[in-house]
Amino acid sequence: MKKIERTISGMHCASCAVKIQKLLLKKEGVESATVNYANEKAYVMFDGSSVSEDELVGIIEGAGDYSVIKNEQVEQKDTATRTALIRFVMSAFFSAPLFISMFVSMSELFMLVLTFVVVYVIGWQFHKGMLLQLKRFSANMDTLISLGTLAAFFYSLYAMQIGGHVYFETAAIIITLILLGKYFEAKSKGRASQAIKRLLALGAKKARVISDDGKETMIDIDAVTVGQRMLIKPGEKIPLDGKIVEGATSVDESMLTGESIPVEKIVYDTVSGATINGNGVITVEVTRVGKDTVLSQIIALVESAQASKAPMQKLADKVAGVFVPIVIVIAIITFVIWFYLLGSGFEIALINAVAVLVIACPCALGLATPTAIMVGSGKGAENGILIKDSESLEIAHKVSAVLFDKTGTLTKGEPEITDVHVLDATFTEEQVMQLAGSVEKNSEHSLAKAFVNYAQTKGIVLTSATNVKAIQGKGIEGNVGGSHVYLGNSALITGLGALVTDEAKAILTQFAQQGKTPMYVVQDKTIRAVVAVADVIKENSAKAVAALTKRGITVHMITGDNTLTAHAIAEQLGIDHVFAQVLPGQKAAKVKELQDAGEVVAFIGDGINDAPALAQADLGIAMGSGTDVAMESGSIVLMQGDTMKVVGAIGLSQKTFSTIKLNLFWAFFYNVAAIPLAAIGILSPMVAAAAMSFSSVSVVVNSLRIRKYRIE
Repeated sequence: MKKIERTISGMHCASCAVKIQKLLLKKEGVESATVNYANEKAYVMFDGSSVSEDELVGIIEGAGDYSVIKNEQVEQKDTATRTALIRFVMSAFFSAPLFISMFVSMSELFMLVLTFVVVYVIGWQFHKGMLLQLKRFSANMDTLISLGTLAAFFYSLYAMQIGGHVYFETAAIIITLILLGKYFEAKSKGRASQAIKRLLALGAKKARVISDDGKETMIDIDAVTVGQRMLIKPGEKIPLDGKIVEGATSVDESMLTGESIPVEKIVYDTVSGATINGNGVITVEVTRVGKDTVLSQIIALVESAQASKAPMQKLADKVAGVFVPIVIVIAIITFVIWFYLLGSGFEIALINAVAVLVIACPCALGLATPTAIMVGSGKGAENGILIKDSESLEIAHKVSAVLFDKTGTLTKGEPEITDVHVLDATFTEEQVMQLAGSVEKNSEHSLAKAFVNYAQTKGIVLTSATNVKAIQGKGIEGNVGGSHVYLGNSALITGLGALVTDEAKAILTQFAQQGKTPMYVVQDKTIRAVVAVADVIKENSAKAVAALTKRGITVHMITGDNTLTAHAIAEQLGIDHVFAQVLPGQKAAKVKELQDAGEVVAFIGDGINDAPALAQADLGIAMGSGTDVAMESGSIVLMQGDTMKVVGAIGLSQKTFSTIKLNLFWAFFYNVAAIPLAAIGILSPMVAAAAMSFSSVSVVVNSLRIRKYRIE
């Protein structure tokens, strides 16, 4: 199977996109096809052995006056906006005298010439589109505009012969107002798609590469290969993804993760392209280039979301597909009723029929969903929230239960020393932790890192321990400076025969009840201290739980920890519902259990060992590390581990979906209300043209309001 993405120029309304999509899907070998009117793109999945790319291009271009652009330029939409503005200005220039003729008497021949220029020269695109559709026994927005303006123009020619009232100004002003609407629509659509432009602009164009002989050369990033080394100076943009092999610095990653605080980086730490180097000079070995970089993955995910269609859009597409023929039938019925049944005369019957033709607007229906998704997904990307498909937007507003994986999601996922309670007055905390840290320093014990990090933080100098070995299920032992030191649990103490005081027992129980892992520090069979280790709760976890609860969402926690520890942590977070002692393979079953109880479940995990649960959930939210965002599991990917981003993701999804609903309501309501008003003669053709033009603009402008949404 192959997948292509192509830009289509020449689409004038949603019915164009629906028609092209239907033709592509009819072709044998095409697995799926989506044509997006808002971003003017076609996305096709096809069997390369059954159909060629050239054949698909032929289908698109053969469907009407459409052109397929293989390599879209970033500036293309700006060019389209400028072209639309020029057409409107020219049309307005020639239409201005015709507008004045509504109040001041003017030569009909002069009016005829001006109208001819506007309708047949500047507005030729509409008639050309109508003729191409006619050849294929089809119709689109061009058909409605062309029929309406031609009817007004030719009736005016007839009226000149019989001395009746001419409607040249109607034909010209209809074209002008529609071109004005097209300009505003192009401008608004350009603003809606700015997220991709901004992401593309983030990337560096050049990289300073260091050769084997130490020579520095500036080259295009396209020429850089994996394994090459780059020198990045203070304040410079990091060109590509890699790992630091020399130097230390802080890196501003806000453009990728939304986190404004710079991240400290040392040797072996990874860095991402498009981030900003701080005050250090670093040498980076390139690990990813091209489409594999974090920035490229983000752009791909945003484009994927913008290409997808929400289920709600299917109804709008069905309506848009049959919209134009239905409107033409309504216009004919309007003419027949006014002319034959009401006997109002040819002139009034024709004008009301023209009003029906030009008031109808399938464009608003076609723009309602994709523009909101474009703006919403772009807003998310700027804040480190990557929405992978539009279907998740519809699901998010229905979520009734959130299930958090504990380790690495609600907690940091790395054990830390939280408490040191010294039992022997002849020992200081520093002396106790020097003994413990020295034993753990070179061990493979799961908690070793916690002791080493504690020593580094406190400035404790660790010595080398000898004969270090793990005691299965109990702890660790080793020799430090002539003393035999043990670190372990109650089972270890029982085996040693060491005296356990009431104070030691009380402290041990207290730490255990707090959800921490308590350990005795023993020197030569004498207990010197009780040390507590815990997987520390992330800074914003409790705040996130409270925010979700406030939204009426029930919060659950799932963990492999024992029940006592799990409930202790849940209590600190304000979580009432806990699944404890759950094996990794059982997480998906717990999600299913909630779903069977009638809940719409969002599962929050780290995207690695939580893949089955993320896939099972109605909404899977994968919390990324900021360095690998191409996670298959999960509908939403968070670029950083901040738990509040979960609240932000659900909130943004709900805001985007509510905007889609409002857009579709107004798009449907507009046509349901406006077409009958035109048919009964309340709206003149010019008012109808203005209303039609601005209906599309109003939908896009409403979508742009998402950009002002404040993500928690």
